[in-house]
Amino acid sequence: MQVQAEETLPIAPVHSEVAASAPAVKSFSLSTVATIALGHLVHDAFTSFLSPLLPLIIPKLGLSLTLAGSLAAFQQFPSLINPVLGMLGDRFSLRWLAILAPSVTGIAACLLGLAPSYGALAVLLLTIGVGIAMWHVPTPVMVARASGNRVGFGMSLLMLGGELSRAIGPLVAVAAASWWGLEGIWRLIPVGLAASVVLYWRTRSLDVKPAAHVGGAWADAWLELQRVMLPIAGIVATRTFLSVSLATYLPTLLTQEGSSLVEAGGALSILMLAGATGSFVTGTLSDRFGRRLVMGVVLTCAPLMMAVFLSVQGWIMAPVLFGVGFLALSTSPIMMALVQEYGRSKPATANGVYMALEFVGGSLITVLVGALADAVGLRPAFALSAGLALCAVPFVLLLPKPRSTTA
Repeated sequence: MQVQAEETLPIAPVHSEVAASAPAVKSFSLSTVATIALGHLVHDAFTSFLSPLLPLIIPKLGLSLTLAGSLAAFQQFPSLINPVLGMLGDRFSLRWLAILAPSVTGIAACLLGLAPSYGALAVLLLTIGVGIAMWHVPTPVMVARASGNRVGFGMSLLMLGGELSRAIGPLVAVAAASWWGLEGIWRLIPVGLAASVVLYWRTRSLDVKPAAHVGGAWADAWLELQRVMLPIAGIVATRTFLSVSLATYLPTLLTQEGSSLVEAGGALSILMLAGATGSFVTGTLSDRFGRRLVMGVVLTCAPLMMAVFLSVQGWIMAPVLFGVGFLALSTSPIMMALVQEYGRSKPATANGVYMALEFVGGSLITVLVGALADAVGLRPAFALSAGLALCAVPFVLLLPKPRSTTA
């Protein structure tokens, strides 16, 4: 007997640049979106293990900061297949990839502590990267299908799960390493397996097959998509310096300056919790006030808040760090909503291209920040990253204006 609890919410007036593609639904499916968001929380908790464990991995394997930064690049490298997965997703349902992703990622992440060499770590991180691609290409399309005309709100919930995972994941990783040692975190593998089972059961009735009207020439689809993708590429190439500095190197910076591993992991969790809050707020506000306005405000304020963080000491660092995370890690729902709206003829392909830009850009910039930190130190590297992030603001002006507004 199939039981599917389904809560629907009435569609509120929205501000939408372009109607999303996909088989339209008449209402917002809270249970479906919440299930995928919770799956995002579990999946991405595993992907956040590397950063808080780096202070243990670096001395164990004798790594420089440049090599440590390159580990994150291995994790992001498989995102190059995202456009291919997206093209497949516009022809076939990729729901099974999303279902299996928490298991694939979870197993690889929980074996990081057993890796005996840099090469073994690279293989495990490449496997995590494959799991990341399996998850992040189909799930935004699935959420868009279940969100009706409230795509920004749906993406906010999806990213809320992801950002909460980045707050919870470091705490879980540090706690597991404290209880069982770095080599004992493999005991968390059943969590990923259980998440796959729940996702299978709870999304079994979700229609994720490509709609009959979705099609057209790929060249025409790209001409439509590039109006939003080119400015987004500029935003990713600049604001990512700030986000990867914080997400990858904050624990290392704090431990170098005297904090304990637990304190550094706690600071990273504050940062990620703030990012989760910001993601929920900004995506929701963009439905009402417009994507460009909200994006511009966030990208202007984030580097300024980072400058404040670098200038304070003591207890006040915690609330300032929350402000940094709220702003610096909150733009993804807006960009994902834009991509789904403008990629209406090829939604999965559009998301695959965006995810490739996001992950490949992130991996390259992570290595650049690591090399910069080796050259001038982590704190100056953080300051320079904030300055580069401010260069994202002009690209917001190049984002396409709304085509229609529903009052």
